[in-house]
Amino acid sequence: MGWLIKGEQFQVVIGPKVNEVCAEILEQLNLKTSNDDNNEANSKKSDKNVLKAALDIIAGSVFPLIPALTGTGMVKALLTILAVCKVVNTTSDTYKIIDMIANAAYYFMPVLVAFSAAKKFKVNEYVAGTIGAVLVSPTLINLFSAASQAGTVVKFFGITVTKVAYSNSLIPILLIVWLMSYVEPFFNRVIPKVLRMIFAPMCTILVVAPLGLIVLGPIGTWLGNGLAAIIIFLDNHVSWLVPTLMGACTPLLVMVGMHYGIIPVGISLLATTGEDIVAGPGMLVSNIAQGGASLALAIRAKRADIKSLGASCGVSAICGITEPAMYGVSLRFGNPLKAAMIGGGVAGFFMGIFHVVRYAQIAPSIFALPSYISPDGSFEKLILASIGCMIAFVVSFVISFILGIDESK
Repeated sequence: MGWLIKGEQFQVVIGPKVNEVCAEILEQLNLKTSNDDNNEANSKKSDKNVLKAALDIIAGSVFPLIPALTGTGMVKALLTILAVCKVVNTTSDTYKIIDMIANAAYYFMPVLVAFSAAKKFKVNEYVAGTIGAVLVSPTLINLFSAASQAGTVVKFFGITVTKVAYSNSLIPILLIVWLMSYVEPFFNRVIPKVLRMIFAPMCTILVVAPLGLIVLGPIGTWLGNGLAAIIIFLDNHVSWLVPTLMGACTPLLVMVGMHYGIIPVGISLLATTGEDIVAGPGMLVSNIAQGGASLALAIRAKRADIKSLGASCGVSAICGITEPAMYGVSLRFGNPLKAAMIGGGVAGFFMGIFHVVRYAQIAPSIFALPSYISPDGSFEKLILASIGCMIAFVVSFVISFILGIDESK
């Protein structure tokens, strides 16, 4: 559908069948497909851009979790519907078991993030996962609870361990695995090979876990809480700003890869506050707007190939896959991009004015609407989100249809 140069990469835009094409090319070139077996030369990037490196680490650590978060998010939405329809009683064991399933991925997020972050930092995933499990250990929770009841604090060799609830947290474990990326190689280097398998993991855990609990864990929690406080402040004073910017600018963010830094913010807000006002609402209407702009092209265009392209890309965008619409239609012809940004911005403004939030992490598409059902059974945000999607589609469709394209190019 197109091509672009992005950073140090030359990218060929395939569309929805990219996984099949990629698998075929890898097989024919006899290349390894595992993330762990990436070419070593690629891991030693010459680009020293700190922001780019940070976004790459965050994306690589968080994106593998999205299927789990999406799955449990849909379970949570389904449970709400079942409760509202009186299919299950909120006091029954059935409800509690399904609720436990729905919350599992968020509660044990430090463990899941530890595994994926370990791959990015090239350390042992199982040692990292063990340290992540320490953060949500019932023993640690009981220690903090007992100390609170006694009016004391938990100490480790006389050093105070700050009371922090690490379940549902994201930033603390990222910092801890970052520390591990320095500690583990050190012990692997200084411990003789014959003893390394036993003592290197032991020493790594004994150093990283306490430092995580005493230093990095609290710092990560404060950073996360500070970020949430900033977002909540903006939401309280200029509620329309963030959704409007996200609705209008998501295509540009995707082009430069900055959306990788936004989505984890939304996931972090879901984990800490139970609501996401950053990534979900704005990206949802932006994707719908791109679908509307592409479908308008399918109707107005005269050439059969452009009609087919607009139709397929439009449907894909509404279903949450926007890359074909972006690179095959919006950037290629220009006017559909303008229409999508205007439609997304107008709908984002609507979402912000009415404080539309999502309650679960589901990829922004028409299928994500159940994530706007409140856990208390209210359908208010779902209705408002549906209206926002209609605004995005209609505005972008009309503008794209009016502007048209130059089919001779």
